[in-house]
Amino acid sequence: MEHTRRAMLSGITAGGVVGVTGCLGGGGGSDGEATLDTGEYDCDLSEPTDPDLEYRPTLGDPDADVVVRAFEDFTCPHCATYKLEHFPAVREEFIEPGEIRYEHWDFPIPVNEDWAVPVASAARGVGDRDGDEAYFAFSSAVYESQGEYSGEAVGSAAETAGADPCTVLADAQFTAYEEASQNDRDEGESMGVGGTPTIFVDGEAVDGYESGSIIDAIESAL
Repeated sequence: MEHTRRAMLSGITAGGVVGVTGCLGGGGGSDGEATLDTGEYDCDLSEPTDPDLEYRPTLGDPDADVVVRAFEDFTCPHCATYKLEHFPAVREEFIEPGEIRYEHWDFPIPVNEDWAVPVASAARGVGDRDGDEAYFAFSSAVYESQGEYSGEAVGSAAETAGADPCTVLADAQFTAYEEASQNDRDEGESMGVGGTPTIFVDGEAVDGYESGSIIDAIESAL
């Protein structure tokens, strides 16, 4: 692919960045591929042939006046805290009533080079084939295994989302959506993202990622 995970290690600029209260990278992980022992799934993995690199995980009203963008790294502990503890309140108050358009954007710093792009690729594959609800179900489930990522953890999250584990494991093994993740990261950098998670409400970065701050920003924009 045009972009590699090594390219994603390019440094974050020192000034004019947002999102610096979260993960800034350098958290570890060796250079190389994720070790995808498929374990109980007994999959014979083959490289995906036609990933939709334009797929954007989205919830809410596609025509809403207020757009929320969330930039995340699946290996960032702050992102796991955001998705599992703070995002549900935003979803209940604004996404489910259709008051906003909510978009996920990848920003693989990466905190852990072995897993950031493979897990992001697995998630995008779920959404590409099974829809946005499945994407967000997978992302929440896989965050539960952060710090202990494995082929079995990815496969289990796929099952939770109603997706085929072997197909999702292939997306992870071959980083099928790596170019899409890098494109997201490039967009984030152009917006001044310097750490994850970074949440934008109508193009303005929220101070922090707590649900209260995000809700206040959305209410001000509505």
